[in-house]
Amino acid sequence: MATKKSKYELVKTMCAIHAPSGNEVLMKEFVLNYIEKNSKNWKQKPKVICGKGFQDNIILIFGKPRTAIFAHLDSIGFTVRYGKQLVKIGGPVCKTGFELVGTDSKGTQTVTLQVTEKHGMRELSYKGKRDFERGTELVFKQHWKEDKNFIQSCYLDNRLGVYNALKVAETLKNGAIVFSTFEEHGGGAVAYLQKYLYTNYKICQGLISDISWISDGVHAGKGAVISMRDSLIPRRSFIDKIIKIANKNKVTYQLEVEGSGGSDAGGLQMCENPWDWCFIGAGEQGVHSPEEKVHKDDVESMIKLYQVILKEL
Repeated sequence: MATKKSKYELVKTMCAIHAPSGNEVLMKEFVLNYIEKNSKNWKQKPKVICGKGFQDNIILIFGKPRTAIFAHLDSIGFTVRYGKQLVKIGGPVCKTGFELVGTDSKGTQTVTLQVTEKHGMRELSYKGKRDFERGTELVFKQHWKEDKNFIQSCYLDNRLGVYNALKVAETLKNGAIVFSTFEEHGGGAVAYLQKYLYTNYKICQGLISDISWISDGVHAGKGAVISMRDSLIPRRSFIDKIIKIANKNKVTYQLEVEGSGGSDAGGLQMCENPWDWCFIGAGEQGVHSPEEKVHKDDVESMIKLYQVILKEL
């Protein structure tokens, strides 16, 4: 008897793609191939903007866009330094024994992360059969788990944000979707991507399709979060407008208030153009670890929120 395929098979596939900050090319190619194969079945086929001048970023334009979705393609990871030394890409959780995988000219190898304290300093290295070539990127090895309520894997942040954007694309008539890079390690791509959107389409409002965290005020299975603030503070009147749309359409959500954390919103907040923005995403447990875990109801809430908001903003 054939096993029934999970509706999250696309997420599982994307979570296993090697795409740490600075080397997002495989995710870019995967997303472009997915768009080419599936967009003929969408309500409106988008204009695809990528290639020279856009590095490994992708912009999709649907109809007459008023609002842009930003979903970053990159993940956290590690760079091989000298010998078996490692340097972090972004802010991964580091624990001895975590499995890492990387590929150099000699092939693919799975190794284990080693965390040691020396002279009060924390040092990262790996244990494996051979040394990787200098500059090789290592990422968490995927161990996908799924049950009735949850999916669990490395890199749900931000493959779920990408998944959300692709699901919203199926019914989107007017809007823009941006698949960005470098978010986990300093950002930067959104600075010129927003300029292109503002200059060419007069878009100045964005939704950040990313993954937040479960906390004392955000609970699994209670809906995706509409973030009122993190380390940055969006314009309150814009947030109130989004909350009003969510209430009107009776979509389950939670309000999030944090004092730390960031996203592609930083590129909008700090740019020269007057962007409004809001972070909307499912909360996860095990943030930036090999065992990120998200409730399926929160994923569905996230997709529904984006669908209704894009229609009315």
